[in-house]
Amino acid sequence: MNSDARVDADVDVVIDVRGLNKFFGKNHVVQDLSLTVRRGEIFGFLGPNGSGKTTSIRMLCGLLTPDSGAGRCLGFDIVSEAKSIKRQVGYMTQRFSFWEDLTIRENLNFIARMYGMKDARPKVDAALDHLGLTARAGQLAGALSGGWKQRLALAACLLHDPKLLLLDEPTAGVDPKARRDFWEELHALAARGITVLVSTHYMDEAERCHKLGYILNGKLLVQGTASEVIASQSLTTWSVTGEELPALAGRLRALPAVEQVAAFGTALHVTGSNREQLRAELAPLMTTPGWTWQEVEPGLEDVFIHLMRDAVEAPGARPRR
Repeated sequence: MNSDARVDADVDVVIDVRGLNKFFGKNHVVQDLSLTVRRGEIFGFLGPNGSGKTTSIRMLCGLLTPDSGAGRCLGFDIVSEAKSIKRQVGYMTQRFSFWEDLTIRENLNFIARMYGMKDARPKVDAALDHLGLTARAGQLAGALSGGWKQRLALAACLLHDPKLLLLDEPTAGVDPKARRDFWEELHALAARGITVLVSTHYMDEAERCHKLGYILNGKLLVQGTASEVIASQSLTTWSVTGEELPALAGRLRALPAVEQVAAFGTALHVTGSNREQLRAELAPLMTTPGWTWQEVEPGLEDVFIHLMRDAVEAPGARPRR
């Protein structure tokens, strides 16, 4: 079947892959990736640099061929029908990749010609209007701030009405207001049924995703909603406020049950995975005058640091590309 539109057994499943692997030379960059993403979901990929996030995203949509494994994206086989997938995907790279000596409109016109769009002018006009770029349409792309460059990149991604957006750390170097506006737009797109895969380093952005996964050393360690990911690790976190917290932090880090000690404003957050042992080791400090202790919910950052710690301590652990 050569059509660019297919009816799948479950029309709401946009991505369904199992056991994807990718090697670059001897480096096993992605290991046994299995994932299901539904229509209109924003799925966030988190992990340190070189963890395999970008490679995973590219394999999921047919931009990179896996060395083993199988799956479908938008109803098409990710290996044998990759070309059909690419026609329905909008890809926004981390680095600004447009022509800085062309205006915003000229950039979008050029992209439209690359897609072979017959109705290019109304599509460009609509993209400019939708993302608030009309008043700046004649401005050179090279003169734009990070936030406006981001809007131009998103406008280019949406020109051909994709069903799937791939965003590789799209808010790097963008101010907080522009980041917030960008995520509001992503949720509006998701409400229209567009599926979004996004990689990010920001915990507040991770919490805005419908679902997320954490990749480390090429392995997808955990996935689900933010609350599911936090619950899966069964961590216990205590918040302590009071005097001489830097000195207290040193004492806490020496306790066997303490995995993390991190400053949060005027408090320290103390986290461990063994609830009873942690409470027992903290008990003498909790009765010391000058400090106030309160058990709090662990956050995503606590979970990801815990996962990184476990991976580093695992036998045979080594960095990946």
